[in-house]
Amino acid sequence: MVHQTGLLRAQLANLTGCNLETIRYYERVGLLPPPPRAANGYRVYSPDLVQRLQFILRARNMGFAMEETRSLLSLTDSGMQTCVEVKRKTEAHLADVRQRIANLRRIEAILSQTAAQCSGDSAPECAILDILWPEEGYSPPQ
Repeated sequence: MVHQTGLLRAQLANLTGCNLETIRYYERVGLLPPPPRAANGYRVYSPDLVQRLQFILRARNMGFAMEETRSLLSLTDSGMQTCVEVKRKTEAHLADVRQRIANLRRIEAILSQTAAQCSGDSAPECAILDILWPEEGYSPPQ
């Protein structure tokens, strides 16, 4: 047990704007180190975890997957990070983001075109349902 000199989980949550359950989750998956417990049994977080949690939250808000975030943290934790490694990881993530944007634009065009073809009246035929319903002879990929 340690003497309480750090932050309680609720204080860490308030300082970072992070949900308590999300902090627990990040501990379970190893993005945040398990905090020691004070004599009263409460978990005590060191003040430097505020910055680490903010890093995680920013990375997640920028769309980095959990493993990508873990990889970036492992570079900084080891002190072996180089700009070239971080840039390589960021460019790979950027390519993925651009691909998702292209897919969303394609979906938007299909939905927009289909919605424009829909009469919106009480007729049983519906262009939107037609686009979603598989054609005759369709079999899902295996």
